[in-house]
Amino acid sequence: MKIAVIGTGYVGLVTGTCFSETGVNVVCVDKDLDKIKLLKSGNVPIFEPGLEPMMVRNIEKGRLTFTNKIAEAIDGAEVIFIAVGTPPDEDGSADLKHVISVASDIGRYMKHYVVVATKSTVPVGTAEKVRKTIHKELDKRECKLSFDVASNPEFLKEGSAVEDFLKPQRIIIGVDNEKTGEIMKRLYKPFLLNNRPVLFMDIASAELTKYAANAMLATRISFINEIANLCEILGADVNHVRKGIGSDSRIGNRFLYPGSGYGGSCFPKDVKAILKTASDNGYDLKVISAVEKANEYQKNVIFNKIENFFNKDLKNKTIAVWGLSFKPKTDDIRESSAVYLVNLLIGADVNIRAYDPVAMKETRKQIGNKIYYASDQYDALEGADALAMMTEWPEFYLPDFKKMAKLMKGKVIFDGRNIYDPVEIKKKGFRYFGIGRK
Repeated sequence: MKIAVIGTGYVGLVTGTCFSETGVNVVCVDKDLDKIKLLKSGNVPIFEPGLEPMMVRNIEKGRLTFTNKIAEAIDGAEVIFIAVGTPPDEDGSADLKHVISVASDIGRYMKHYVVVATKSTVPVGTAEKVRKTIHKELDKRECKLSFDVASNPEFLKEGSAVEDFLKPQRIIIGVDNEKTGEIMKRLYKPFLLNNRPVLFMDIASAELTKYAANAMLATRISFINEIANLCEILGADVNHVRKGIGSDSRIGNRFLYPGSGYGGSCFPKDVKAILKTASDNGYDLKVISAVEKANEYQKNVIFNKIENFFNKDLKNKTIAVWGLSFKPKTDDIRESSAVYLVNLLIGADVNIRAYDPVAMKETRKQIGNKIYYASDQYDALEGADALAMMTEWPEFYLPDFKKMAKLMKGKVIFDGRNIYDPVEIKKKGFRYFGIGRK
């Protein structure tokens, strides 16, 4: 079976590589010729554990190829996945210009029946827009070729995307006829044989499922952050409260970890998009709207703690920042609360010494040389008045506190992810400020 994946960003590259691992012949397409050359040489432009060796292995076996020519890629393909970016527009809606552009190209170059499946996160109604766009191009060609559309949203977590794809908790497939369903079922046969749940539904429901899932997870994060802030006021400890409510099987422990706000390429964008979709259809999503507001507040919490500790006099202070990516095991800094904090500190004339195991290159692209990029976590502490721990990379969990005390000018830790034990930290002679901790 041959498929084409259009777009070699995070979703497209993981999707194409993982499908090739199941024995499918995959052609990945991108307009960026330099990127295609990089991929052909076996180099991955993103940091994702396990992706590069899998990609190299399948290139060598001839199951995975790359091209910048869409006509070449879709020729002979039974399924074409659209996996291009859908960034937020100024009004919060998903910008579909790349999706529609790909649909136009498909209609312009297709030579046979094919299923066109959206893998990108898109609002309800996108599949119909894709269908109309392809029809429009076929009409221009005076061509009577048939095709079908489907929705197959991704549920990949950065840092564990390969495993998430190969061992999914569920696979969502939206179709509107039996023929399309059978083709998608054949593509996902390895997953069916391994008893992975493949849920077929109508296209609109599949499109909405992705947004609803991310909105739900964002809600849990904002909820526990709100509880953490209340804990600080009432003298309670959110870690105890979190464990107490998480022990209820109806609630569970997942996504109940307080911090400095959610970020990344999905949650902020998808929350905005579902709010805009609802608004466009005359409905006010009151809970999800509150979730977004709560997160905007939470992203300022660590800065406020730092500012209050120094009596609002931050000029020429030196703050060390551990972690820049929005979460560990990725170099993605999109909507990162750590980068958000760095920008606030820059605005307050703070000297910043930052370290991240993999995300400093991406940070430098965005921030430039306004901060010092440390060679390691301890280099970042040299002469620091305080440390802001912002991303819970494993190497930050058990640092050498004696070494830290010698390097730092001020023995103060602001823990934006609650990875340290306040009692232990205080015993080591540090002032400690977490999120909702006593």
